[in-house]
Amino acid sequence: MSWLKNWTWPTRLRDKGIIGMNRRNIRYIGRYNKRRLYPLVDDKLKTKLLAQQYGITSPELIGTVTTQFGVKHIGAMLTGHAGFVIKPAKGSGGKGILVIEKVEDNAFIKPSGAKLTLPDIERHVSNILSGLYSLGGSPDVAVIETLINFDESLMDYTYEGVPDIRVIVFKGYPVMAMMRLSTAASDGKANLHQGAVGVGLNIATGAALRAVQFDRPCFSHPDTGHDLASLVVPQWETLLNLAAGCYEMTGLGYLGTDMVLDRKYGPMLLELNARPGLAIQMTNGEGLRRRLDLIERQPDGVPPKQRVAFAQHHFARQSELVENPDTTSANA
Repeated sequence: MSWLKNWTWPTRLRDKGIIGMNRRNIRYIGRYNKRRLYPLVDDKLKTKLLAQQYGITSPELIGTVTTQFGVKHIGAMLTGHAGFVIKPAKGSGGKGILVIEKVEDNAFIKPSGAKLTLPDIERHVSNILSGLYSLGGSPDVAVIETLINFDESLMDYTYEGVPDIRVIVFKGYPVMAMMRLSTAASDGKANLHQGAVGVGLNIATGAALRAVQFDRPCFSHPDTGHDLASLVVPQWETLLNLAAGCYEMTGLGYLGTDMVLDRKYGPMLLELNARPGLAIQMTNGEGLRRRLDLIERQPDGVPPKQRVAFAQHHFARQSELVENPDTTSANA
C-alpha cells in the first residue's frame, strides 16, 4: 500500500505526526506521569483494588498467592472454578499469563487444547513468585482472576484467545485506540509482537479503520478468514468513558488502558500501562502527535463525558478497510 512508501524517510514520519520513544518518554511520560504513581499501574493487584474503589468494572478476583508456602494451596483455591487466568502482578508484555479455559477430569485445559496438571499450575505460580516474569526480576505475587467470557459478536475476529482494546488516554482524553486479535501465530495471546492482529479503531464509533499483522497490512483474520472491515466494538461510548475515568483514578496524564468486552458485564478494565507502546500508530496509520498537541491546548478540569465527546468529534476517521473490497487478493 502507498502509505508504506510514504513512511520510508524520517522526515516523512514526522510529517505524519509519528512520535518516537524519546519524545514519548520526555515530552509526555516524563512531564505528565509522576513516578510516585507508577506502582498503581505497574502492580496489577493494586490496579484491580483501585478500580474496585472507583467503581470501575474489572474481572473478579479469585485470590492471590504471595508465598511459596501458599503454592500448595492453589488447588483448593481453584476448586469450583471452570476457567481462570493466572498472571504476575508486576508482569509486562503479556509474559507469565496463563489462561485455563476449562477443567475436565483433573486436567486444566488451555484455549489451544493443551492439558496441564495441578503440578504444572503450581510450578507456574512458583515461577511467578520467584520473579521470572516481573519487571526487573523482583519477587512477585500471583493474581488469579475469573475467566472473561468475551462478547459473542467478536468470536469470528479472534483465535483461541480474548481480544482486548488498548486506548491511549492523555490528560483524560481518549486519543487513539486499537483492538488486538489473537492468532495461531500469537499462541492465543493478544500480543502484537508475537503475531496478533492489530486493528486501528475509529475513536468516534469503535469501527475498524485498518489492520496489520507483523507490521504488514491485512484485511481478514489469518485464521478465521473473517473480514475485518465489518468489525465494530460494541458499547463503544461506555468503553471510552471507562478509559477516560482512569485519569481521575490514577492521576497519570499519559497512559494506556487495556480493556475487554465481557458478554455479561460489558466493558471491563484489564490493566493499565504508564509507558504504553507506540505500535498503535502503525495500526491506525497515523501518528499521535497532532492529537496530543490538540489536547495540550485544552483547559484542565473538563469532565470525563465532555472529554470523550471532544475526542469523538475531533478524531473521527474514515476506514481504509472498506476501500479494499477484494480482501482475498489484497491479503495474499
